[in-house]
Amino acid sequence: MVHSMTAFTRQEHAAAWGSLQLELRSVNQRYLEPHFRLPESLRDLEPAFREALRARLARGKVEVSLRYEPAGSASGLAVNPARLAELAGALAEVRQTVADATPPDALALLDYPGVLESSGPDPEAVKAAALALFQAALDDLAAGRAREGEKLAALIRERLVAIQAQVSQVRALLPEILERQRAQLLERLASVRAELDPQRLEAELTLLAQKADVDEELDRLATHVAEVERQLTQKGPVGRRLDFLMQELNREANTLSSKSVVASTTRCAVELKVLIEQMREQIQNIE
Repeated sequence: MVHSMTAFTRQEHAAAWGSLQLELRSVNQRYLEPHFRLPESLRDLEPAFREALRARLARGKVEVSLRYEPAGSASGLAVNPARLAELAGALAEVRQTVADATPPDALALLDYPGVLESSGPDPEAVKAAALALFQAALDDLAAGRAREGEKLAALIRERLVAIQAQVSQVRALLPEILERQRAQLLERLASVRAELDPQRLEAELTLLAQKADVDEELDRLATHVAEVERQLTQKGPVGRRLDFLMQELNREANTLSSKSVVASTTRCAVELKVLIEQMREQIQNIE
């Protein structure tokens, strides 16, 4: 199934300790290029997020934006009474030994490890919720890329049908084109025909007809169209392969145009180039 590189999702999670809002935004890029905007308290989740993206996506610029809003009553500072009592006892022993020791002020006591504690939520619980939220968002993003990919594949298939119609039209006109070219050349040479060797003239006409024969280009166009259709049914990333096939299709269309000897073939070649360019623009968004 074809996947687009363009998608967006926004997921939220609320709990007693606060809320999380996560946005994933994906656009086309030659390689997988993730960018993260995470709160400092959740910064160490970036490696896990990066690995999850790498496991699910092959290409695209992905912006990950995570916001964490603690609940009003879920955050703050609290004194640990047991730790403070231990510190007071230690200070009393010091004063018994060193009578003139300067006692610490209240701010110094609070600065002692373990005396002042955060009353906020368990950091591990918040991280676990963020990981689960990211996985849900990634699932939604992948589903969105798949839906967009189906639309892109349908647009490409419409152009493939149109290309096949142009190829069939040129193939049907080919005998008439060659005969018309031969007749026009004979008319131009009629005035000097007596001066030319008949065998040489016939050889030149045959060579010119071979140069104007586009049957081989038409066959390659049909082959490339079939390969594009096959790639649209493959699993995994196919964008680069499809982009290469667009180059090959365009090469054959240019050759067809250069060999054109009548207006109908030129019009078909121009239409082919338009259809190929339309497909190429869509393929730039395919993973």
